[in-house]
Amino acid sequence: MGLRLGTRLLPPLARPRASRGATPDLTSNFKMELDIQCEEMNPSRWAELLSTMKSCKTIRLDDCNLSSSNCKDISSVINTNPSLTELKLNNNELGDVGIEYLSKGLLTPSCSLQKLWLQNCNLTSASCETLRSVLSAQPSLTELHVGDNRLGTAGVKVLCQGLMNPNCKLQKLQLEYCELTADIVEALNAALQTKPTLKELSLSNNTLGDTAVKQLCRGLVEARCDLELLHLENCGITSDSCRDISAVLSNKSSLIDLSVGDNKIGDSGLALLCQGLLHPNCKIQKLWLWDCDLTSVSCKDLSRVISTKETLTEISLIDNNLRDSGMEILCQALKDPKAELQELWVRECGLTTACCKAVSSALSVNTHLKVLHIGENKLGDAGVELLREGLLHPNCNIQSLWLGNCDLTAACCATLATIIVTKQCLTELDLSYNTLEDEGMRKICEALRNPNCKLQQIILYDIFWSSEMDDELRALEESKPELKIIS
Repeated sequence: MGLRLGTRLLPPLARPRASRGATPDLTSNFKMELDIQCEEMNPSRWAELLSTMKSCKTIRLDDCNLSSSNCKDISSVINTNPSLTELKLNNNELGDVGIEYLSKGLLTPSCSLQKLWLQNCNLTSASCETLRSVLSAQPSLTELHVGDNRLGTAGVKVLCQGLMNPNCKLQKLQLEYCELTADIVEALNAALQTKPTLKELSLSNNTLGDTAVKQLCRGLVEARCDLELLHLENCGITSDSCRDISAVLSNKSSLIDLSVGDNKIGDSGLALLCQGLLHPNCKIQKLWLWDCDLTSVSCKDLSRVISTKETLTEISLIDNNLRDSGMEILCQALKDPKAELQELWVRECGLTTACCKAVSSALSVNTHLKVLHIGENKLGDAGVELLREGLLHPNCNIQSLWLGNCDLTAACCATLATIIVTKQCLTELDLSYNTLEDEGMRKICEALRNPNCKLQQIILYDIFWSSEMDDELRALEESKPELKIIS
């Protein structure tokens, strides 16, 4: 028996970038874009790329084993290439010394950089004084991503001094996994009061706690900035913070993206959040509530939001104990003519076959839903049979369907094959971690070969099949280059 293994699932319609060793193309209308990931840089290759970088508008070199010595060369590129507007160096061991080298280019008058990504680059608080100087001197810089670095509260306080400089025009600030504590909020609030340009603030995965989050929210309500994105995942939030977060939703009509996932807000906290979500001023579009200790009780409040908040297009409820009764309530809301939801993520929510009739009924009515993540639920083959009617209904416009780890077997593959061939709007399908084996995969392959099949991506992690089936899949991918098989 053969087995294809995969370590992670890609986001909807994601494409693995096949840029390793690729030579970028130069078009007549745009400057070159250099986008390379996961490549070890030997001296000759690095010299080749440096020559290319001199005319690039965008440089992305994530996971390329770069060090501080490479930063000297990149600094020279910044200094001599005024067209460079985006620099992405995530997951490299640059260190504080590397940022010091980079700053020499970033502080030159000819620098026009707009986006700087330095996530997981082994930076400490020592880099923050350097970055403060850059923020203070470069009004062109609108995005700074420094998450996954041990900057600490003391370091980010220094960074906030740069934010408060009148020259700083930063719009997006990402500080996830920066070892921040509650003591950072006073400095952040001071910066927020002076920074009307700020649109996005991410503080996820820092131990802030309720008291600090309340303080931050009060600062946001008073701030002049038109904040559009606020991410507070895994920040130690409970229901105690939710009234203050709700006040931000009520007062900031600019806020369209809120994520408070991985916080124990519970049903009582969700009820408080919904007061803000249902306020006429709230124009929320994306709401992430994954792993928030929600139950079916919350679904009554959420259904009101889905059915009345026409701006809401995406909601994630992953890893909440909604169960079939909660899902049925949500499905009723999806059938409301005012519901404009396009993406619903209900993976690992304790669902079974019993809710599939309600899901199918919602799919047959709702014309807006494009993405349904319902994997890691015990839907079973019978559940897929029930979903079939809704998925095949002319009103259903689903594009991305995730059914990974749903206790599926070969018995439902004929139905899946029919959906693949018939539903031409379907471009992505995830069937990972199901025991389809050769019998089921043959039916899937037959559907994939059908000219009517419009799938662009099928995800098949951890499905056991024979070496013969493995060869068949490889041949299929070669014969149909528009289809990406991820396994």
